[in-house]
Amino acid sequence: MRLILSRKGFDSSAGGCPSPIFPDGTLYPLPIPDAKSRIQYDQIQHGGTDIGELVNDLTRGRYTGKQTAHLDPDMYPEALARSLEWRPLLGQTGAAQGHLRRQGVQIGDLFLFFGLFRPVECSLGHWRFVKNAAARHILWGWLAIGDIQQVDELSETSLPWARYHPHFQIGPDRANTLYLAADQFRLPRAKQFLPGAGIFPSVSPRLVLTAPDSSKPSLWRLPAYFFPFPDRTPLSYHNKCERWLPGARNRTRGFCQLQSAARGQEFVLDADQYPECRQWISGLIRQFGRATVGV
Repeated sequence: MRLILSRKGFDSSAGGCPSPIFPDGTLYPLPIPDAKSRIQYDQIQHGGTDIGELVNDLTRGRYTGKQTAHLDPDMYPEALARSLEWRPLLGQTGAAQGHLRRQGVQIGDLFLFFGLFRPVECSLGHWRFVKNAAARHILWGWLAIGDIQQVDELSETSLPWARYHPHFQIGPDRANTLYLAADQFRLPRAKQFLPGAGIFPSVSPRLVLTAPDSSKPSLWRLPAYFFPFPDRTPLSYHNKCERWLPGARNRTRGFCQLQSAARGQEFVLDADQYPECRQWISGLIRQFGRATVGV
């Protein structure tokens, strides 16, 4: 099984700011702007929050509710009016899809989505980032691959429930690929099944990738078994030894540190070489996850 740490949502380059951590600790990964999409920010639902106003406030008017959003991965059932056949899905193309293809990503593999988040507060009816609060990389959802479809190879009647998705508005593109969530999945050697897709609704220290007290979101603290000893293939895009610092040297027993790559959306790990990560994945989903498929 391959584990893909997948960067999704607003950041300094796409959207221009982090996604919000609300005062109650809940998260929402803002979809990046997309001029080709048919989905406006003010059409997206998330609890009682007006996403159009939220985007307008946090970007200081750079993006408004009338501008269109790349709602991808689409993980929240309540975000739009849905067909009964709807399921969570992710679209990918370009260099990122090329990387997934070269890494052999296939049905049965697992995406763990992370993004850049920062606490927000509401003041005088408008959202703003909390002053001096740090931005952090945080895990916010997962998707086990149940099916893979090349968009350009689909007939006009295939996947009618998914035609709203931004990857159907891209135009001819041989690399344009959809990853559809499985109903459920089972980790290698595990006895019990887990939901095939879901979100982590609220922040928790165990979901935070950024190392505690780090001034850089991209400096991560991971469980020690992610460290790539010589007999194991490192997380893709992270082959250089200087990116990694084992816990024995940085005085964080049980953990290692990683200076994560600034570029790249999809970081792939051969989980069969890192069997300890299975318990980590299962624990996160069971303790912090909310299933969004089969509900």
